[in-house]
Amino acid sequence: MSKPTKTPKNEAKKPGRPSKYAPEYCERVANLCAQGLTDFEIAQDLDVHVATLYRWQAEIPEFREALKAGKDLADERVERSLYHRAVGYSYPAVKILQNNGAPVIVPYTEHVPPDVGAGTLWLTNRRREHWKQKPALQIGPEDGQPLNIKVTFVDA
Repeated sequence: MSKPTKTPKNEAKKPGRPSKYAPEYCERVANLCAQGLTDFEIAQDLDVHVATLYRWQAEIPEFREALKAGKDLADERVERSLYHRAVGYSYPAVKILQNNGAPVIVPYTEHVPPDVGAGTLWLTNRRREHWKQKPALQIGPEDGQPLNIKVTFVDA
């Protein structure tokens, strides 16, 4: 029976199992984030628990930066799309018709009109000082009780 080898005192072993993290994950998570996946979906793709993903994010700067870069790309794409939806846009399209049994391809321009909701959302966030939603004015006590007003008349 052989004796177990001892590690020197200055080389303490980390408790628990070794990390599944690999440097290649940085590029992978950046691509997954750019596709719009959530943290939970990314953790599933890497076959780790979402808490592990958060721990790697806190402990590994390269991993954190890759996540941030990918999410920034996705956010920018949504921002551009919201802008186009707010102002309206046109795009080339085709209709396929039939003439005497033969298909006829007719190109045309499809127009998507501006969307008021998208415009409001855009302006509420980009021009907050002019477009922010103002809270309702409350007159009276906050507990919902009626307001008691006492009026006194003075004889002149």
